[in-house]
Amino acid sequence: MNCNVVKGTRDFLPSQMIKRNYIFNTIKHVFALHGFSPIETPAIENLSTLMGKYGEEGDKLLYKILNSGNFLDKINLQDEESNDYKKLTNKISEKGLRYDLTVPFARFVVNNRNEITFPFKRYQIQPVWRADRPQKGRYREFYQCDVDIIGSDSLLNEVELCEIIDEVFSELNLKVQIKLNNRKILASIAELIGKEDKIIDITVAIDKLDKIGYEKVCQELIERGLTEDDITKIEPILLLQGGVKDKIQTLKTILKDSEIGSKGLQELEFVFSGVEKLNLSSEIDFDITLARGLNYYTGAILEVKCLESSMGSITGGGRYDNLTGIFGMPNVSGVGISFGADRIYDCLEDLERFPEEISNTTTIMFTNFGEVETEQCTIWAKELRKNGISTEVYPDKAKLQKQMKYANDKNIPFVAMVGERELEEDKLMLKNMASGEQELLSIEGLISELKS
Repeated sequence: MNCNVVKGTRDFLPSQMIKRNYIFNTIKHVFALHGFSPIETPAIENLSTLMGKYGEEGDKLLYKILNSGNFLDKINLQDEESNDYKKLTNKISEKGLRYDLTVPFARFVVNNRNEITFPFKRYQIQPVWRADRPQKGRYREFYQCDVDIIGSDSLLNEVELCEIIDEVFSELNLKVQIKLNNRKILASIAELIGKEDKIIDITVAIDKLDKIGYEKVCQELIERGLTEDDITKIEPILLLQGGVKDKIQTLKTILKDSEIGSKGLQELEFVFSGVEKLNLSSEIDFDITLARGLNYYTGAILEVKCLESSMGSITGGGRYDNLTGIFGMPNVSGVGISFGADRIYDCLEDLERFPEEISNTTTIMFTNFGEVETEQCTIWAKELRKNGISTEVYPDKAKLQKQMKYANDKNIPFVAMVGERELEEDKLMLKNMASGEQELLSIEGLISELKS
């Protein structure tokens, strides 16, 4: 019997979950400081909700769920359509696992529009699923930590999201670079060569520039229908150099006749100006090749990379002007970002940046020397827990060596030993597991000691 986990998914040991919860709690804390409220959506969505929102590649990576019962009952396998997997899928599957949290969030907003206040500031931390090829930093099941503001066109929201990114990674002790771009600028590149219909092909290709290099991107652009002359026209844009202000100034000249390009540059300038005033600790850069693969972005797009790791993007997002429109609620603009908890975990683990103290789930353990002693230990343990001190009582009467090994294996910093002599004196012997020092204390003295 094969009892392995599905490739691209993982079991998490207690020591790993403690670290993961440290990441989740840090992110939640920052979200709450900025006034965002938590929501959840189902793991399963109708395929009509999910399909067509992530581009052709995204549709292929969606996990589809077979209809219950005999899902082949209404299928004529001799029919010509049975060879068309897309049409066949529509007949045997009506639901799928969510691919991200943003599209389900748009559906949530439409369904609950009368229950929420706009602008609506929400955060959501839940798993998503993609039928991707597993590799380091890329899993088939992984958690996203999303924060969105919907129902507001203000670019102050983009500035606040940059501030949130900076605060989260400062708390997590990771040095990062925030890369910004604007989809309107990318649209103007397609407009520049007179091939507005190729905007998706262009963005998909140039998004790979830092991964596969300029030559291969040019080759892919030609394969996607651009000409050598087209590439010559956009080359100065793809190879843009200099600081943020220099890049913007250069593009103002190149795109001076493009209304949409000028609008994108104006929006970008506003965001950079706002971020500059906040004096963030993170690096901020303008990356013209940043495209983000999802089709629903319409304005600002951003991505975050850890400067101390070769890991890819660990946070990303952008502005979407009409995502709710596909669900019957048009003209509602939103902007959001998603923190990739699994990639952040890998960065912290590789760099050994997890704080040592978070590994201690239990502060003190009472030993078990017998029924009478343990009865008193359980009473004292209850008193400690009332005072906010995490406490265990070893459940079985066993050799002291075994009990101490248990405490060591769990990195419990203190052990309280209660034998006949300690019972007579109404005290306990506290052992510091790190130093080996022992001290006879009353329960009041123990509480004071541990709280200090």
